[in-house]
Amino acid sequence: MTGGSRVEGRGSKGQHSGARGRRIAEKSRPPKPDVASSTLAPRPSTLDADIGVEARVAAGILLNAALERRNGLDEAMVLPEVAALPGPDRAFARAVAMAALRRLGEIDHILNQRLKKSPPEAVRTLMRVSLAQTLVLGTPAFAAVSTAVKLAERGVKTRPYKALVNAVLRGIEREGPGLTTARSNLPDWIAARWAQAYGEATLEAIALAAREEPPTDLSLKPGVDAAALAEALDGTVLPGGTVRAGSRGDLTAWPGYDTGDWWVQDAAAAVPVRLLAPKAGETALDLCAAPGGKTLQIAASGATVTALDRSEPRLRRLRQNLERTGLAAEVVVANGEEWDDPRTFDAVLLDAPCTATGTLRRNPEVLRATKPAEVAKLADVQHRLLDAAALRVAPGGRLVYCVCSLEREEGETQVIAFLRRNPAFRTAPADPVAVGAPPEALTPEGWLRILPSMWPEHGSLDGFFVARLERVL
Repeated sequence: MTGGSRVEGRGSKGQHSGARGRRIAEKSRPPKPDVASSTLAPRPSTLDADIGVEARVAAGILLNAALERRNGLDEAMVLPEVAALPGPDRAFARAVAMAALRRLGEIDHILNQRLKKSPPEAVRTLMRVSLAQTLVLGTPAFAAVSTAVKLAERGVKTRPYKALVNAVLRGIEREGPGLTTARSNLPDWIAARWAQAYGEATLEAIALAAREEPPTDLSLKPGVDAAALAEALDGTVLPGGTVRAGSRGDLTAWPGYDTGDWWVQDAAAAVPVRLLAPKAGETALDLCAAPGGKTLQIAASGATVTALDRSEPRLRRLRQNLERTGLAAEVVVANGEEWDDPRTFDAVLLDAPCTATGTLRRNPEVLRATKPAEVAKLADVQHRLLDAAALRVAPGGRLVYCVCSLEREEGETQVIAFLRRNPAFRTAPADPVAVGAPPEALTPEGWLRILPSMWPEHGSLDGFFVARLERVL
């Protein structure tokens, strides 16, 4: 996928079909929360089994970078070992690393059943990469296993384990992977939190949804024929107007890219601006605006929008997409807590920095990068930003607060505390159907808690918390 077209989210649609054992999960079928285990079964591969050894090396580099630090996978894409590869090889390496991240718990379970003691990390990486290819992406076992053995032979630290790599991978090929559970892909502390917050059945459904490669969703400029674009992209029009593409490949070759008819934005990420409901003639502030999908939505409404973010590099993509789409916004580089401009606005959007655990389908590495202490740390940042955003709302105006997190401390708890601190504001209950959200996302308080397990009939969506608040004093 190409960089300039990306705004929010990553990924394209994939489907798994059986080979050895029962299906792991069917993308077109709603996930069943009571399904505790299954066998990993690959989909027919659309990837070239002849892609070279260096692409497998790159996949291991990307996987380890993602496990070491937040945003590590994307940062590692510019490393020489990855960037120097031909385009198809880079795409293959990234697909393998993402597949391994989504199924890491299951892959490690399969390996641990066959290892008497844990091998060096470099050896485990070789086997993780191989199993991601064969058990998830459907790469022929002869190609993946043979390459893994070659790579083991090539490295000084891995050469003594060449026979082990061959024996373990051939054994899995011969005997099958055995039973695995979707829940094992979630870190234990996260699974425990989500089970307490949402219940065991919902936790299982989230884990099943997180296994799947998400589709590419598009938000459209006004006047663009959604049905025609969906047909051209072998996709569908979702409730709310998002086009969910069935096509894959280079986005710059898709119809409407050059004319700026659309931008990439997960269906859930489009909900907050619909709830904000900016209109022509109004002023709007997008606080923490980068990478800019919501700014584009506000600009497309006809409102005069100011997009503010502290990160100049992250705002570059917003400027690129404003230019491509022909939309206009005032772009400001500043810290939202310290911005000294005295203006107030009719509509303010705060898409606050968060753990991003709701994006686990698109960014499975967030599950490994997020630590318990980070939830509390970010909650403090959100608290301060909410108070700063409140000062920007004109009398009679409205504020939408959202996070792409499944942690209640970053969502519900923030709004409860904010309303106690700010009696000038009250909740304006959301209508989920009107803003293109799953009906079951509506909370008793009138907020929206969107979960990745929702909309299984449409292919699921990212997790979000969204609340609309009105200034009444």
